[in-house]
Amino acid sequence: MTTQRDTVVGMIGLGIMGYAMSKNLLAAGFSVVGYDVSQRAIDAFRTNGGTVAGSVAEVGNAAEILVTSLPSAKALFDVVDELRTLDRKERVLAETSTFTLDEKSKACVLLAQAGMVMLDCPLSGSGSQALERDVLVYGSGDKAAYTRCLPIFEGFSRASHYLGTFGNGSKTKYVANLMVAVHTAVAGEAFALARKAGLDPAQTYAVISDGAAGSRALTVRGQMLIEDNYETIRTMPLELWRKDMKVIADFAGSLACPTPMFSASVPLFNAAVASGYGEQDTAAVAAVIEAMAGLPTPRK
Repeated sequence: MTTQRDTVVGMIGLGIMGYAMSKNLLAAGFSVVGYDVSQRAIDAFRTNGGTVAGSVAEVGNAAEILVTSLPSAKALFDVVDELRTLDRKERVLAETSTFTLDEKSKACVLLAQAGMVMLDCPLSGSGSQALERDVLVYGSGDKAAYTRCLPIFEGFSRASHYLGTFGNGSKTKYVANLMVAVHTAVAGEAFALARKAGLDPAQTYAVISDGAAGSRALTVRGQMLIEDNYETIRTMPLELWRKDMKVIADFAGSLACPTPMFSASVPLFNAAVASGYGEQDTAAVAAVIEAMAGLPTPRK
């Protein structure tokens, strides 16, 4: 009988999300072989008990189920190019990043030509949630391949949802992230108002998060808003978040679907990056609103 310890998972990309996924898979008893271009990421992965590979191809040769978590479309196609050089084998690649549908579809076709099945499986949740195995998998693509990957998804997520045709995972992620953007901006606006009114931020959080105004975005970023400190390392940095927001905006535009609330939040996130908060969490959008309100702003 096959056990989790018999299953080798290949993790390509060991940044915020890849680190968290691999850590949880290792804790669940899977063997994980990983690769990243960052030596710092590799060292952290090794410390957790992961087996370090010297290249993408080495990961592909060691595991038949691969998971990618990558920062850019260029990184995705670099990975695809290297995987295409491998001998044909029944490999499945679960791609968990947020890219455009065109980019993911092109990568899917290129891998199919090399005999590999690619799934579109973006994650819903922040890096801090991923560490706690509190993310969702929005899976789409070949159902048999998805089923084959399900034990692995269960190893690093709270739940996994199969959404049908390849690309539906990304479409669902766009919808979810649209709401996250609006909720995050609104939370920053609310706490700026609370501070301006002389309310205690901790008490304000305790009261509003327990009522109709509560949201998951508020819960995840509540402590940052209370402390007015957004310098965290395991969440979503603003600079990377802007990439996701552009993907959402372009997708909605391609469908001629108005997104007035989301569109109103975009300049605030851009202003936060321009103000020097690009490496801090997305909740640092609150600092921009505080500055507009004439309040002292947190350090950058």
